[in-house]
Amino acid sequence: MNKRLITLAVSTALLGTVTQVQAAGFQLAEYSATGLGRAYAGEAAMADNAAVQNRNPAMLTYLQGTQMTTGAILVMPNIDINGEVTYVDGVNPTSAKDIAGDAVVPNFYVSHQLNEQWFLGLGIGSNFGMATELDDSFRGTQFGNEASVTTVEINPNVAYRINEQFSVGAGIRFVLGEGSIGAKSSADVTLPPELGNAILPKGTTLKYMEGDDTAWGWQLGGAWQINANNRIGLNYRSAVDLNLEGEANGLAFNPFDPNMKLDGSMELSLPATAELASFHQLTDKLAIHASVNWTDWSSFEKLEAQIPALSNPTQLVKQENWKDSYRFAVGTTYQLNEKVSLRGGVAYDKSAVSDANRTLTIPEMDRLWLSAGMGYAFSENFDMDLGFTYIFADESPVVEPRPGIDSDLSSAPFGGTFSGTTSGSIALVGVQATYRF
Repeated sequence: MNKRLITLAVSTALLGTVTQVQAAGFQLAEYSATGLGRAYAGEAAMADNAAVQNRNPAMLTYLQGTQMTTGAILVMPNIDINGEVTYVDGVNPTSAKDIAGDAVVPNFYVSHQLNEQWFLGLGIGSNFGMATELDDSFRGTQFGNEASVTTVEINPNVAYRINEQFSVGAGIRFVLGEGSIGAKSSADVTLPPELGNAILPKGTTLKYMEGDDTAWGWQLGGAWQINANNRIGLNYRSAVDLNLEGEANGLAFNPFDPNMKLDGSMELSLPATAELASFHQLTDKLAIHASVNWTDWSSFEKLEAQIPALSNPTQLVKQENWKDSYRFAVGTTYQLNEKVSLRGGVAYDKSAVSDANRTLTIPEMDRLWLSAGMGYAFSENFDMDLGFTYIFADESPVVEPRPGIDSDLSSAPFGGTFSGTTSGSIALVGVQATYRF
């Protein structure tokens, strides 16, 4: 049933495969092309179009009448891993190129003004997602050869204007999610005598778990219009706790038949987030905006599978040990004329892992965003936005097994130890249309 719901929601949102994430962890920032053009700076205080409710439902009170906004962002990542593996055959170089493919992330929003005080909104999109895959030629797949998270979020919102200065908003988040994680041996391995001294061929599944679930969350927001030219926005989004129910297989779960599928589940918490943002109209044409974002990634400690058929039903799949992350962004909007607006921005996205806890399947790195965009008003009712961002991902070390991490130490005998770096870049191109009724 959950898979059918996910398929329906994906079709409704036109959501394609989600690729390697662009914000910290497996969080997606790509909710609108308008914001993309300014590196998503000041989003909780912006009032461009119906997409604003994604980052602060209180900003619905700044939208008149009925508005509909829809668009998509093309994500083109280039993430590489390079290093060497130490095993019984010595020290050998190994690499994996383009571990995340191109993808399109669409969105849809509508807002409606009931009266001078009350406003309604609906958003459909995704706030979390990732997909990485390491091919069989890479000699580190014993620590993980693929990981994916796909979510679709349906988000109805309501906002109330208290007075000319203050507004509040709230929303319900219905999240449909599915995920998977896996690891394969990267060399031929001779099993111990109790398993018959058999040869375990390269590419044997060590661990694989997949599942899906639906869950609920919420968000709260507020806006303070200090004066005609200055505004502050604040938003908080709750954690969403998924229990991905599906199946598992692999040598770690069944050493006699690693291909046998077992019913199982795995908890996955999508972390809480918060944003503090500001908007400042400096002149009739020029505005600047800024934001600080926090994500509670310290809640992502480990991935455990629950497999009732096993004598020990709780199985550690991967220890993660993430930490809270922060994002800092500054942007600007320049009204060139009545029809054309220009945007730009820069952001710095801190990694959700330390160097000591970076893994091959989710190669988290610090990121620097450089963004530009423009909007064109075809009429009073219809406009379009374009946005472009180039993200520089810092070259960062990866070592597995990590000292003292049981899930890594148990994988090392099936291909050796890995030491190397991960690096890359990501290009984002977005387009969006807004119609005001």
